[in-house]
Amino acid sequence: MAKIERQLTLFDTSCIIVGIIVGAGIFETAPEVARSQSSLLGLMAVWLFGGLLSLAGALCYAELATTYPEAGGDIVYLERAYGDWAGFLFGWANALVIRPGSIAAVAFAFARYAEMLYPGGDSNSAQVKIAYALGATILLTLLNVLGVKESTTAQNILVVAKVVGLLAVVAAAFWGAPEVEMYRRSGEVVSPVLGLILVLFTFGGWNDVAYVAAEVEEPERNLFWSLVLGTAAVIGLYLLVNLAYTATLGLAGVAASKAVATDTIAVVFPKGAAVAVAILICVCTLGGTNGTIFTGARIYYALGERVPLLSFLGTWSERFDTPANALIVQGLLTVPIIFLAGSFSSSVVYTTTVVWLFFLATGIALFVLRYREPQVKRPNPVFAHPLTTLLFCGSCLLLIWGAIDYDPKGSAASLLLLISGIPVYLYSRRKAVE
Repeated sequence: MAKIERQLTLFDTSCIIVGIIVGAGIFETAPEVARSQSSLLGLMAVWLFGGLLSLAGALCYAELATTYPEAGGDIVYLERAYGDWAGFLFGWANALVIRPGSIAAVAFAFARYAEMLYPGGDSNSAQVKIAYALGATILLTLLNVLGVKESTTAQNILVVAKVVGLLAVVAAAFWGAPEVEMYRRSGEVVSPVLGLILVLFTFGGWNDVAYVAAEVEEPERNLFWSLVLGTAAVIGLYLLVNLAYTATLGLAGVAASKAVATDTIAVVFPKGAAVAVAILICVCTLGGTNGTIFTGARIYYALGERVPLLSFLGTWSERFDTPANALIVQGLLTVPIIFLAGSFSSSVVYTTTVVWLFFLATGIALFVLRYREPQVKRPNPVFAHPLTTLLFCGSCLLLIWGAIDYDPKGSAASLLLLISGIPVYLYSRRKAVE
């Protein structure tokens, strides 16, 4: 079996983080977050607080990833803290719930805006969106199969393009901003908790670099700085974008908008706004889809290494120098989710409860491993532990509660799929002993 090479640089890993975080969220959630606040100060505070909660999580993962720089991320930490059953259930949940749902969600966001550029017929809008989502998923999966250099080069280009595009939106908005009331708004204020939940969803993906830890050059340095710098860069970018929205539309205008980025650009460039924003969001969502496919396959690979029944997933292709089998299976499992979910929001709901349940388990695992393995060298211990770690765990509980409250049936369905892994685990253990 081919040996995994450490070939991802600090720039590569930072681009993976930024590429996954900056997807459709900043365009989709900004109006709803604005409706949760009555002032610009409150709006900036909730985005900053959500970013700092995400940074707290990034610091927790920086300690774990640099202490245990192996392929699989959370699988490694959960196994060491609780036993191999926990790592298996995390891999199982990712295989059936988290990764296919996450890839489908971002692919649908791409499809929505790609359809604006090439409609393909109004009568078959749902089918056209599914076709675009499938096309993006299949093509990016094949690109990732072909090689790490090819997929990371594509990711780096997409990330640079999306950051430049977002900064162009900011510059255009400030340059052409009319006189509007940007500091306060009247009217109904929706739940501030919902606003924070949406902000944390928009920051989602900062932890994914942990899954490629075995491929990172100088992991003790590059894993830490990519997590910190990547997350911090997105915090700054999101604050700038929200300031641009409010400077152009006013706080009330942002809260009332159905397509906030398009409305913002339309103030300055009325004729080309829709096309320009559609292109930008397509670039953002393609980068998010590619990064999610890239990192997700490493979870399947780590699961295959540990479970004899799934050993075909734990092979590294000598020809392509990638986890080709894991990538193909991940793509095949995403296809039915695209057909069954049929939309961005349904795909998101499918994953949220289980995602944050495992985030919470990983946060607690940091306490367990510090207690159980005090002799292990920790190159980048969490700053201000245990306060930072407790803050991260608290945000996890908030998201779990919010997801269950918002969609109890969807949450129950994803939890049942998680529990379905228990008999599979018990069977695989029995076969391993025989």
